[in-house]
Amino acid sequence: MEKANLGRELNTLLVNLENGVAVITFNRPKQLNAMNIEVMAELETTLTWAANEPDVKGVILTGAGEKAFIAGADIVMFRDMDAVSGREFAIRGERLSRLIEDMPKPVIAAVNGYCLGGGSEVALACDMRLASANAVFGQPEAKYGIMPIWYGTKRLPQIVGMGRAREIIMTCRMVKADEAERIGLVNKVVPLENLMDGAMAMMNAVLANSPLGVAYAKRAMTLNWDLDMEHAGEVERDLGAVLYATADKNEGVAAFVEKRKPRFQGR
Repeated sequence: MEKANLGRELNTLLVNLENGVAVITFNRPKQLNAMNIEVMAELETTLTWAANEPDVKGVILTGAGEKAFIAGADIVMFRDMDAVSGREFAIRGERLSRLIEDMPKPVIAAVNGYCLGGGSEVALACDMRLASANAVFGQPEAKYGIMPIWYGTKRLPQIVGMGRAREIIMTCRMVKADEAERIGLVNKVVPLENLMDGAMAMMNAVLANSPLGVAYAKRAMTLNWDLDMEHAGEVERDLGAVLYATADKNEGVAAFVEKRKPRFQGR
């Protein structure tokens, strides 16, 4: 694994490249990797770099240490926030989560330990979530007189259903890893020591396929989530039609006919 060159130093994140996968690690273990404005700014810069860097084929997000992925936001930030600054904070968080959701490359959350508040909302924006056995999820914002504001009230119901989402958000209870897997909040639970190997294996399973096919399918799922069948069909037809004119389609079909592994170029 090599350190990625973003052209600037980062104080709160570690960014490494491993076989085309950018591993972005939230690196504030003493603060349980809690989010603050500096983390948000550095994450936005790093995600933008990853989206545009040709050498990056996929992204894994994880947290430093064994205790936390992201244990929410630094609560002390909220002491001096008013309606104006609180709305701006929401806009910045929304922009971050949309960078993850709209990235044409796969993004996997490797969740170790606490994944709360804004941390949960970051994980919800990822394509897939792999959790360590000690992972704990939650949206405890109402305990502090606030609420989820980075699309948590939209994505959580879409993933686990409205009834469960209302319970999790309104009671502020914690969801342990085994329950998270059972209700579909995470794709798989593994022992902590196997978390990064598991995330890399999941990523490699995605990267074995056409990057264009994956990117267009991801975009279609994002756009179609709350569309009716007629409009969802239009999205699929329009995006799918483009793929039939690509070199990747030709290579995928040729590899099948010739009984060999495809060599996709993303063209």
